[in-house]
Amino acid sequence: MTVAPIASILVAGGGIAGCSAAIALRKRMPGLAVAIIDMAPTADSMIDAVGAMLPSARGFHGDVGIPETELIQKLGASVRIGTSFSGWSSGRPDYVHAYGDYGHSLGSASFHLHWVRAVLEGAAAAPFDAYSGAAVMGRAGHFVPPPDGGANPLGCYEYGLHVDPARYLGMLRGYAAHLGVTRHGGQVADVHRDSVDGRIKAVSLADGTSLSADLYIDATGPGRHLHGALDTAFEDWSRWLFVDRFLVGTLPLTGEPAVLDRVVAHTAGWLWSGGSLTGTQHGFAYASRAIGDGKAARILRGTSTLDAGSVPARIAPGRVARPWIRNCVAIGDAAVTCEPLEFTGLHLVHNAIDRIIAKLPATDFSDVELWDYNREANAEADRVRDFLIAHYVTAGRSDDPLWRTTSAAALPDSLAHTLSLFAERGRLPVYEEETFSRHSWAAMLLGQGLIPRRADALAKGVPAPQVADAMARMQAQITAAVAQLPPVGAYLRHILDGARR
Repeated sequence: MTVAPIASILVAGGGIAGCSAAIALRKRMPGLAVAIIDMAPTADSMIDAVGAMLPSARGFHGDVGIPETELIQKLGASVRIGTSFSGWSSGRPDYVHAYGDYGHSLGSASFHLHWVRAVLEGAAAAPFDAYSGAAVMGRAGHFVPPPDGGANPLGCYEYGLHVDPARYLGMLRGYAAHLGVTRHGGQVADVHRDSVDGRIKAVSLADGTSLSADLYIDATGPGRHLHGALDTAFEDWSRWLFVDRFLVGTLPLTGEPAVLDRVVAHTAGWLWSGGSLTGTQHGFAYASRAIGDGKAARILRGTSTLDAGSVPARIAPGRVARPWIRNCVAIGDAAVTCEPLEFTGLHLVHNAIDRIIAKLPATDFSDVELWDYNREANAEADRVRDFLIAHYVTAGRSDDPLWRTTSAAALPDSLAHTLSLFAERGRLPVYEEETFSRHSWAAMLLGQGLIPRRADALAKGVPAPQVADAMARMQAQITAAVAQLPPVGAYLRHILDGARR
């Protein structure tokens, strides 16, 4: 029997996730008819509230034809090379999770294993992030893009972007229209399902308009206006991730933009700052059972401009059990909801879009094909969950009741295995669909103060004096190289000046 290919797609949700999906589908599969229900993003959409992007966003922009120079010139975007964490482990210094390598291998062992050995043996060793060119560059506020090929004393690194979310969304909407995406304004009023197989037949809007397509993409945020009509199964992560509120304020930019976002631990959660050329965003992610919304707003007003009527976004951390069910697939906050601690929301959206295109089924929506999509999507979401939880359970804030309760919860098996393996000799397991590299895992765990119990035998294969000399050279080379770099503002002004010529 011949099965017809998918010819039309309806995207519900006019926020960043929905517009990104519509753009990518039209750009990469121009034969498809793509329409979008341009519902305004809700206050609970983390993707539309936070302008920080991981390096993978640059790949998405390249794939769909959005030049990075235009993001800087027209939207005032800036670059970000990682995040500085402060106060996450009592008595320990700040540390940087940068998007790049930390040191380089010596002999058969990864650099972090040699660093652990040096610490355990009492040898002189600088903080772990002193061996990351990206981290040192970020602390200094300097920046140059990674060079193409050739030896680089700063090592391999990547960078993300920081944009004003509202300006970015406006650009995406305009680009979607330019590509021929059909726009329908209004709110979803009803979802009509086939009485035989349960698929979505049509979607009714509040004004009575009826829309239909072969495939429906739910990008409506935590409300899940389409996907929720087919399946309500949800995996709750709140026993590990206690943050359930998020407030955002802004301030005009003064001086150079920061290359590193800053996250400071608080008894009720954490405070955040990071920004673009248009201004600095300040956020407070907190647990409502530990602090009231009014007090949280007063704390944030101490660091930013916050509208008197601002309502915190509500976060119910977790993921749907089956993001793709029948002819509907959930993406973004409709599929995975979590706090923006490591800014993974848009990364998961872009990967979901790539996965939809790569695995696009025919109109029979074969169960085995949907199962494979869900397997990969859930594996990716669960490892993001693990990375976020690891920040809390390794934090060493035993004096804070909320943090102590969270760290006492039984961990997901995958994270328990990761932490147990690392705590033994510093080794890290390989999981499918990892968002963060081993360098990132090591930087976070060592920065939090999780030092393995013993040195790895592979590290002992290189004589200690040879390792000490190599570490000293690495640090000196990075320090010297960063000192020669311009501040990030010089790089951005160079691009802005290009637009004026």
